[in-house]
Amino acid sequence: MTEQARVRPCPTCPYRRACPSGIWDASEYTRLIDYDGEIHEQAMAGACGLFACHCTPGQLCAGWLGHRDPSELLAVRLGLASGRLDPGILDYRTDVELWRSGAEAAAHGLRDLAEPGAAAREAVRKIMRIRPDVTG
Repeated sequence: MTEQARVRPCPTCPYRRACPSGIWDASEYTRLIDYDGEIHEQAMAGACGLFACHCTPGQLCAGWLGHRDPSELLAVRLGLASGRLDPGILDYRTDVELWRSGAEAAAHGLRDLAEPGAAAREAVRKIMRIRPDVTG
């Protein structure tokens, strides 16, 4: 069975420009950077695994797929080679405004981590209702 991507990036996707800063753990933001760079740089960073959606873990993160050409992601290439991904995944595009890189998304997400604003705190409350396995 092949893995599917969300149709659109979720409202709390760390790649989404409209997502409030400071809702995910620092480690979630810093790992976004590993998926930047050329294929060999991603390999050196260990970015070989498919990136699951934070809110719907059974699906691929649409922000991750949409922030750049999916064929430029090592994990996508490996997923295609192993049969875990359908080749149609290479056509994924979104009209949702996303950060151009994991580094930009991480910088935004980490900015307010020490003191998240009201929108971030509300987003965390919603996430915890949807995903009780996520701890605050």
